[in-house]
Amino acid sequence: MEALQILIILVIGVIVTLYKGIKIVPQGEEWVVEKLGKFSRTLTPGLNLIIPFIEDIRQRISTRDIIMDIPQQEVITMDNAVIRTNAIAFVRVTNPKDALYGVEDFKLAIANLIMTTLRSIIGEMTLDQALSNRETIKVKLKDNVIDDVADWGVTIKSVEIQDINPSHSMQDSMERQAAAERERRAIETTAEGNKNAAILAARGKLEAAKLEAEAQIALANASATAIEMISDAVQNKELPAMFLLGDRYIHTLEKMTLSPNAKFVVYPADVQAAIKGMLGSVFSK
Repeated sequence: MEALQILIILVIGVIVTLYKGIKIVPQGEEWVVEKLGKFSRTLTPGLNLIIPFIEDIRQRISTRDIIMDIPQQEVITMDNAVIRTNAIAFVRVTNPKDALYGVEDFKLAIANLIMTTLRSIIGEMTLDQALSNRETIKVKLKDNVIDDVADWGVTIKSVEIQDINPSHSMQDSMERQAAAERERRAIETTAEGNKNAAILAARGKLEAAKLEAEAQIALANASATAIEMISDAVQNKELPAMFLLGDRYIHTLEKMTLSPNAKFVVYPADVQAAIKGMLGSVFSK
């Protein structure tokens, strides 16, 4: 009976020993083994054996790509503008030993490193540069952190800037500035239009004045020619001038009668007598 109990205990011990000594590591993971509290080796995917009660599994570390969401933070640019930005990083553990023993929490360390580096990069840019150079920021960010995380047994595969936007107060200021700029441009456009219209009007008046002057010159030349022709015909220097003066006077009175406001037109009493005198003097010669 005692022998049976001992056999059962031995079988149970063997089963427990085999259970603790046989380890099956799934694909995509590596297990860090410690021997009496000290790093011993790393178990790769598949069937592995360890020494029970002497060796122990310290940490199961994933060797697949890890997606890390970098929290949003406020950053001050070189021109004292406040913007909000966050990122996402894709990392992979390439050395489980360094990832476990090189830093206390490699995920937290990488997140803080990326946040600090991102603040430093954007702090050297103006607001416009930060908003329009997302790709440049991403490249600089990856280049600055890739060497530091290598000491922790981690590789940075990619870092993407998710959002980079001005803060709420900065957005309000930018909207007011944009509205003021639009209003300024509208005023400038209106002023430019008024100036062009005034220039065109002035040019039109100038051309009209030139044409009027040319018409007056032509009319004067015509009058002079007419006077000269009449003078040659009647051989009298005063009569042609009086004739043309009377003709223009009568023509002016005719224009006055065409005005819609004209009620009546007063002819001088001596117009007919003057005309008769001119005609009589002509006929007498």
